[in-house]
Amino acid sequence: MKQFFLLIIVSMIFLATGQPVIAAGNDLPDIGSAADSMISTDQEYQIGRSVVKGLISAGRILDDAMLKDYVEEVGHKIVVNAHDGQHRFNFFVVKDNGINAFALPGGFIGVNAGLILETENESELAGVLAHEVAHVTQRHVVRRAQADQKSQILSTAALVAGLLIAATTGASGDMTQAIIMASQGFSAQQQINHTRANEYEADRVGIGFLAASGFNPRSMADFFGTMSRLSGSGGSWMPEYLRTHPMESSRIAEAGNRAAQYPLIDRQDSDGYLLMRERLRVLSADSTEDALRYYRDYARDRPAPYPVHMRYGYALAMMGRNQLPDALGTFKQLLDERQDIIAFHLGYADALEASGQIADALAIYENALRLFPRNIPVTVAFAKSLMVAGNPARAHEILLDLLNNIPPTAEQARLIAMAASAEGDMANAHYYMSEYHVITGELPMAVDQLKMALAEPTLESVQRSRFEARLTEIAQYLPKR
Repeated sequence: MKQFFLLIIVSMIFLATGQPVIAAGNDLPDIGSAADSMISTDQEYQIGRSVVKGLISAGRILDDAMLKDYVEEVGHKIVVNAHDGQHRFNFFVVKDNGINAFALPGGFIGVNAGLILETENESELAGVLAHEVAHVTQRHVVRRAQADQKSQILSTAALVAGLLIAATTGASGDMTQAIIMASQGFSAQQQINHTRANEYEADRVGIGFLAASGFNPRSMADFFGTMSRLSGSGGSWMPEYLRTHPMESSRIAEAGNRAAQYPLIDRQDSDGYLLMRERLRVLSADSTEDALRYYRDYARDRPAPYPVHMRYGYALAMMGRNQLPDALGTFKQLLDERQDIIAFHLGYADALEASGQIADALAIYENALRLFPRNIPVTVAFAKSLMVAGNPARAHEILLDLLNNIPPTAEQARLIAMAASAEGDMANAHYYMSEYHVITGELPMAVDQLKMALAEPTLESVQRSRFEARLTEIAQYLPKR
């Protein structure tokens, strides 16, 4: 674990010294662009991405395509109305049942599983995301460093990264203290928790984003109130959200007054919010038995019929307990009732596959892809099942169609590389793995994969030209020897 934290801090030093780091996919940073402050927006992105990479390596980010797709959807509704063209926003769910959310430099915004489960409606979740988006658009981390002439952005970034990862990985107190010392003694209150002025500004700006995006502008103050009540009066426990977002009654009142300046929006929760909250409840439960007990307790205290999102959660919990006949029956009923909900298609297909009915599962996936073309969760789940069924060529086909239109994640790039390799298309397999290494920032390994692709004897002239051009493009970002 010590090496992990040292790696994060070293990566901060590497970024601050100006060594070029390639951005995800084909979106390469500008070389030698003039910075308009202590740190450019591109450097912010590189710092944020480095921290996220560390969180992924530590297994702290929830790898679930449907949940990520939903949180990205809500987040980007806010971003569209933030009118910020400088940052590339990325939203992700952290595997932590604590109640917290955070914004990293460069537009990376994490929200804990526990916070999503604590929200009472979709507008409250959107309110949290809007607040974090405002921290990014207002460049609070950089502004805090600029305000203190004795500080440097490197130390700020290192502390933010180190303490944030320490909090989510359960590092020891000694390790946390070492990170603080390595960061020149900045205090967590000053650097991670932001100044109170920044918090008030993020509230004001975020509420504007919230209202413009069609969510209830009052929801931010409502959630603050919920957090305040959870902390109790004089109790020693308080939600982590209050520790990282210090507030008092005046701040809650200010948020409520600000929201009152906008028309009240009576917004119904989307199916996506209700379903994904139950999906997250099952995935983050301490045990599959606990998840199933939750839904049985719910059903015992209420008469049927039950809401579709609770039936969906129950079916997922039964899947987790390997009660496949019951799960199959529930998913089929849900799909028969609502063909327009992707989660029901995927749940039913997953249950069919788990029951050994792979042909039937593939038919459900094929129909879902027809109904929801280029949908990321559908395409990824279908491709994985095709690989299991021994049809990597079809998996390669649908993944290529998706990734030619949507920038891939690292896992998606690795999945298409596996499909191409299983199909016997080694030239493209090496090319896709090079893109995987580009996304994860491992440029020498990306170069090695491209060289292996160029060495394939079956390489076509068009492929050779494309691979050589990509190799030249990546090579300019490698450190000069």
